[in-house]
Amino acid sequence: MPVIAIVPLAEIDATATERLLDRAFGPDRHRRTAYLIRLGTNAVPALSFAAIDGSALIGTIQCWPVRLVRDDGGSDPLVMVGPIAVEPTRQGEGIGQQLTRHAIRAAEESDAPPLMLIGDPEYYGRFFGFDTRATALWRAPGPVEQRRLLARGAAPAGAGMLAPRVAVPA
Repeated sequence: MPVIAIVPLAEIDATATERLLDRAFGPDRHRRTAYLIRLGTNAVPALSFAAIDGSALIGTIQCWPVRLVRDDGGSDPLVMVGPIAVEPTRQGEGIGQQLTRHAIRAAEESDAPPLMLIGDPEYYGRFFGFDTRATALWRAPGPVEQRRLLARGAAPAGAGMLAPRVAVPA
């Protein structure tokens, strides 16, 4: 079995990453609600990684600065996990799991805000501890199945809208 290296995504050509995302999710991926939640932000370099087999890019994970804008006027920082993209011919080999574990470990070690994602609750709950306990009253700026809004850790449980967490220039 080949050894897969996990490296910072910043070391990978951005065009190669975009091509992989297109192969994994299709060219219309930008229309998804997840893109609206993180609109105008850049992925967090310390939490975004690539899987390399030799010189081939075979997977990526990106994490994004987002927030929950609470209905009571408050705001809580979060990190949105995903997209997690794996070369279609390599899916089912555990590459996505390796990348996800690596990103979670990096987030825990850096004291990042709580993690959230849009995904399959059975899969992300079973393997990574994501659930819907905090997300029942969360809303998104586009269509999303409520059961697929997941969080892990000390995520805020109040009602509110997910939005980008954009740094305001000084």
